[in-house]
Amino acid sequence: MTYGGMRQHGQFLGNKTHQTWGGYSGSNVVHEHFVCKIPANLPIEKAGPILCSGVTMYDPLRHWGFVNSKPKVVGIVSVGGLGVIGIKIAKALGHTVVAISQSTRKKDLALKVGADHYVAMSDPKT
Repeated sequence: MTYGGMRQHGQFLGNKTHQTWGGYSGSNVVHEHFVCKIPANLPIEKAGPILCSGVTMYDPLRHWGFVNSKPKVVGIVSVGGLGVIGIKIAKALGHTVVAISQSTRKKDLALKVGADHYVAMSDPKT
């Protein structure tokens, strides 16, 4: 067990009696490029989604030149957990956001979280 168990893995440095909270999290060695401080005023239950799905959606926007750029049109395919985060980030960066999904079922959600337009791939009218 790793979550809530007593640390038994002998290959890790540090306090061998430290209780783990998942994945041998008592210690971890990574390059400083991959480390960031979570602000004290950010609830820990919100930090995980921001660091996981937030980075997953932000990095392609950064890679393709949508960060610190003039407004552009951004298409976000799939209005699920990641898609909602992608819509919010692209909108916050000042872009026109087109949400693209299979049906019209998630149109209201997409528009509510910031999409400017909605395309349902199964509906030729859209």
